Amino acid sequence: MSRSMSLAMSQAGGQSIEGPHGPPQPGTVVPTQRAEASKAIVGGKSIGENYAFSGVHHIFDQHTDSVTMVKFAHNDQGLLACSSLDGTLSICQVAEGQPRVLHTLRHHNAGVTGFDWSSTNDLLLSGGEDGVVCLWSSSSGTCLRTVSDQSGANVLSCVFHPFNSNWAVVGNSNGLVQVLNMSTGHYPKGGTSKVAGQVTALNFDSSGKTLWAGDDKGTIVSFLFDLGSGCLKKGKRCVAQEGAAITSLSARTWASREAPNPTLLVSASCNALLLYRVADKDGGLRLKRKFNVAHMYQPVRSTFCPLMSFRQGACVVTGCEDCSVLFLDVERDQRPLINRLQGHAAPVLGVSFNYDESLLATSDATGLVIVWKRQ
Repeated sequence: MSRSMSLAMSQAGGQSIEGPHGPPQPGTVVPTQRAEASKAIVGGKSIGENYAFSGVHHIFDQHTDSVTMVKFAHNDQGLLACSSLDGTLSICQVAEGQPRVLHTLRHHNAGVTGFDWSSTNDLLLSGGEDGVVCLWSSSSGTCLRTVSDQSGANVLSCVFHPFNSNWAVVGNSNGLVQVLNMSTGHYPKGGTSKVAGQVTALNFDSSGKTLWAGDDKGTIVSFLFDLGSGCLKKGKRCVAQEGAAITSLSARTWASREAPNPTLLVSASCNALLLYRVADKDGGLRLKRKFNVAHMYQPVRSTFCPLMSFRQGACVVTGCEDCSVLFLDVERDQRPLINRLQGHAAPVLGVSFNYDESLLATSDATGLVIVWKRQ
């Protein structure tokens, strides 16, 4: 189903989104002006021009409560999944012909807090406030396995290992970070660790060796993951801000010569979007930038733009409680806000680009999902 609505988009180079001032520091994590070959891949447009949008591609309203997360499948232009506090997930096709809902996934008895795609897109992993982790076939929409949280708590976050989908990690409201073998449904010995607060966000780095967990007390803890045994070894602890829930973590490895440092993007409910440099092999974090984003009460998410490393500048996209979608160049010393999309009538929670950045999906606290088409 879809419904029409009045939508407005505006360039917002003069908005009051603040970042630190001064010249770029040594070891900056973005391509420099010398990266002509990389810039040629995406054409000669400025970063602002690259994030201009031509309008709305489609609107979905199949969910009756907050859509907590939207995420495109890996390396796929149009396969999109959504999770909702109405207790369901949906899988949609937005790139081929008329956009449509392919499957509605029903098994959770309470709100679905989040999900993840497997590396080959054939599986979905979801966690819910009912304390259940579900494994789904994305092609059929069938629930293949359910596993109850081992402490009976709400499941607030979940993620697949990036290379081995037999391994998943789930975080719960009792502060447990738990490795789960999805083939057996068992929690391996040595794969559970405790943090101070409720585990509201999880993310692996691209190698699958480092895991970060964020909690509702404003702390981010790194873990070293053993692929063979599923054991977790606690690494470093970083306090973003005391009492400010971490609602989203997104890791990025910068592979180019001009941008060698891995980074972590963090949404924190203290009106902040934080960019950290990964400082050591144990996943320790060092703050690089802080941006003001309206975010105090809702589980707002943010993400890196997929093609960012091929351009001068580094663009991220984030939801916002003022009902807009913000695009920030996190390497600009002044006026980092390069675009703002306005169309939602409620706080924007989820954001996701497809792999080639031709489509952007956003979701809000009323259950609306908007798919935007880039120029």
